[in-house]
Amino acid sequence: MSRRPIIALDAMGGDHGARVVVSAARAFLAEDTGVDLILVGQRTVIEALLAADPHPEQSHRLRIHHASQTVGMDELPSKALRGKKDSSMRVAIDLVKTGEADACVSAGNTGALMATARFVLKTLPNVDRPAIISAMPSVKGSTHMLDLGANVDCTAEHLFQFAVMGSELVKAVTGIERPKVGLLNIGQEEIKGNDQVRRAHDLITASDLNYAGYVEGDDIFMGEVDVVVADGFVGNVALKSSEGVAKLVGHMLRRHFRKSLWSRIAAMLALPTLKAFKEETDPRRYNGASLLGLRGIVVKSHGGADAEAFQNAIRIAEHEINARVIARIEHEVAAHLTPAPVRVSA
Repeated sequence: MSRRPIIALDAMGGDHGARVVVSAARAFLAEDTGVDLILVGQRTVIEALLAADPHPEQSHRLRIHHASQTVGMDELPSKALRGKKDSSMRVAIDLVKTGEADACVSAGNTGALMATARFVLKTLPNVDRPAIISAMPSVKGSTHMLDLGANVDCTAEHLFQFAVMGSELVKAVTGIERPKVGLLNIGQEEIKGNDQVRRAHDLITASDLNYAGYVEGDDIFMGEVDVVVADGFVGNVALKSSEGVAKLVGHMLRRHFRKSLWSRIAAMLALPTLKAFKEETDPRRYNGASLLGLRGIVVKSHGGADAEAFQNAIRIAEHEINARVIARIEHEVAAHLTPAPVRVSA
């Protein structure tokens, strides 16, 4: 790539819109000199935010691409796809399609983002459905999990495709040569699970992926595998459940440390450990889920992300550009999923 990578940011998406995205863009450019950014959205809104805190040294690396419409967080994906062709989300994805940008980052409506990205960019050859993947904290660092909500109903073949794509993504962005793949199930025994999970188990077992077999919900956080595969319904429930447990732990710690004078003293003594724990499990560190299987890089930020969290989503997009993730996944998918030629007898 002769020029610096360029990432298009949906400036109007998410719960906080342009205020957070512009702030994140500023902070990202201050620490990263190798990427240019495009802020996509309503020009007057973005210009006002930039003028309030000018940084002339960043002007050549940050530009605005006007888009007149926005997609609501509760808007139907079909409505956004058909009626919002000049939305900041759609225009940012269009820039990836035309090659003007190398990736897109949006905190907008997940359903609309997936529908629009799939319509505009299309899926890679031999990929039936894109999947959402993200890193989750584990005792050994992090574990990548997919699908996190894009596909509620999946066949065994879809789960196998997710395993291939997830393995290659982790290999590309982490440097792990042979990522260990686990298939999420209700038990580790061969007889456990529904029909699609058992058939997916057979498909992955027969491949050359580094397959560790079935894993259970608690294994997601134990770090014994690098990739956890599930359908979008189960994956999203697991993700939201883990977020709920994290909030519960924080609430219970605060409650117990406030119970008495002695508990407050104990809290003060434990403060360095608690601070380290909070930083290590901070959801902002893991913000940014990739839409795998598309002919372009699209990263979904959490809708409620602050500037620091949105920065992390930009970093994920940068890592995937530099690792040539799309080309690598396309190659790996072709190696594993290209149908065998049909032999016709003479």
